[in-house]
Amino acid sequence: MPETTPNHLDPVSELGAESLVRDADSLDRTLDEPVSTLARLLRCNVLDSLAHLKANPAFLKRFGIAHARSHRVIGVLDGDAALVAVCDRAGYDHLDVIGRALGRPVTPVVASASAIDAAINLAYADRSSQAQQVIDAIDRDSVLREVSGLASREDLLDTEGRAPIIRLVNHLLFDAVKAGASDVHIQPYEDRVIVRQRIDGVLFDSFEIPKAVQEEVLTRVKVLGRMNIAEKRLPQDGRATVQLGDRTVDLRIASLPTSHNERIVIRLLDKSARLYSLAELGMPPHYFDIFRKLISRDHGMVLVTGPTGSGKSTTLYGALQEINSHDLNVLTLEDPIEYQLDGISQTQINEKKGMTFASGMRSVLRQDPDIIMVGEIRDAETAVMAIQASLTGHLVFSTLHTNDAASAVTRLLDLGIEPYLVSSSLVASLAQRLVRKLCSECKQPDPTAIGRLPKPPDSLLADQGISLADLKGVYRPVGCSACRQTGFRGRVGLFELLVVDDACRDLIQTRGNASQIRDAGLAAGMHLLSTDGVLKIHQGITTLDEVLRVTSL
Repeated sequence: MPETTPNHLDPVSELGAESLVRDADSLDRTLDEPVSTLARLLRCNVLDSLAHLKANPAFLKRFGIAHARSHRVIGVLDGDAALVAVCDRAGYDHLDVIGRALGRPVTPVVASASAIDAAINLAYADRSSQAQQVIDAIDRDSVLREVSGLASREDLLDTEGRAPIIRLVNHLLFDAVKAGASDVHIQPYEDRVIVRQRIDGVLFDSFEIPKAVQEEVLTRVKVLGRMNIAEKRLPQDGRATVQLGDRTVDLRIASLPTSHNERIVIRLLDKSARLYSLAELGMPPHYFDIFRKLISRDHGMVLVTGPTGSGKSTTLYGALQEINSHDLNVLTLEDPIEYQLDGISQTQINEKKGMTFASGMRSVLRQDPDIIMVGEIRDAETAVMAIQASLTGHLVFSTLHTNDAASAVTRLLDLGIEPYLVSSSLVASLAQRLVRKLCSECKQPDPTAIGRLPKPPDSLLADQGISLADLKGVYRPVGCSACRQTGFRGRVGLFELLVVDDACRDLIQTRGNASQIRDAGLAAGMHLLSTDGVLKIHQGITTLDEVLRVTSL
């Protein structure tokens, strides 16, 4: 690696004046030429990745992400040597400015444009959250400037020149996305405002905001969601899209008046988050095999049930990925569209403009579909349309808010659907919950808990082809930096699959209650949510407290 003297900030001094004169015309032609030409003139190799080099903190502090992107440069460290990665003449010409700003000589390295882009996004995203520092340093007089003219699409990593409240809200959202939070709650009290994050289904207090700037924070969030900032007495809904480096995050913003001003909840939908396949959801192997066969049918209705936030949509997306093929026409009706699926036509429900699930179903049925996914059955009209579609040669997926698989049947009957229609159309009902997974970095054996746990049923072990000797044992959470001191990282599903057989159909025809249908399912080999939870405890995946949080043993 060439070295430079402290009193000469030109990074190519080693080449010498004669070499610079000789190659000046060649360098002038590198602006539109491949990166390899620049590397040849600077006598170095092109790096396809900068992952082995550490970002230069001085560069990150001095230059914002917008500056780094516009010039496509990033400062890195190789030991004590300050390097700057460039990919074209524009970045190369900027080296002297960077060196003077940092107060030390810098040396160029040539990298591909994609490598520099990836390093920029990673470097600025990896900076520790500055939210609490911004909160501590807020000067109320400096944040009363007008914010309503701001762009609707914000980059959360670009905080250069932003007003303190704008930077604060950006950092709150950035910290939530980085932590993998699904929701951010801004909750006002009499003397303070608490910001909370829901991570892996559990709420945590993350920051405390001074009461004096409560109005400005709430106004900024409402501006971001294109909401009426003057309306404080009625609930409002808003939407926004923000950038976090190369990640796009959709925000669903809901405000609600309270006795201490409005509280706001922001749902975060990371559009770049990867979709999970059915095999990754934690479904027991025998359930997985049965469910795959059920979703391969050419007609019928498959329901996924559970409370809000139990992973129903994720399961349906996994099912659609499992069966999607070029010879099938797959359409969805969703509110909201959480993830984009290749090869599938997805329609957004908009009830304000008259586009409901029921009206959408009528339109979808005229599109010659093979498979239809209805985001949720909310009323009798939608239920009737879904059942009629399933009886006329279509495979229909949908969700219901019920506590267990058997209750899905009685819920349809309660909506006024005739028993003969339910028994003819319903193929299966899958109930599910989400529990937090123990952090693999810090979990420890917990032999004292074994005595409090029931043994997994022999039938369940036999269905999965395992024995008690195969189980890993019971573990307890500890807490480390990898799991933010919670002892848990990630979530896994608990499942209960009711396949509608002849016995269940007879009970549906006679309007049998949920307990009778559940007993029929158990007799046919169904296992309860709690039973799946007990097995996952013995497999060292989760804990007894987690299973008890979402089920009853």
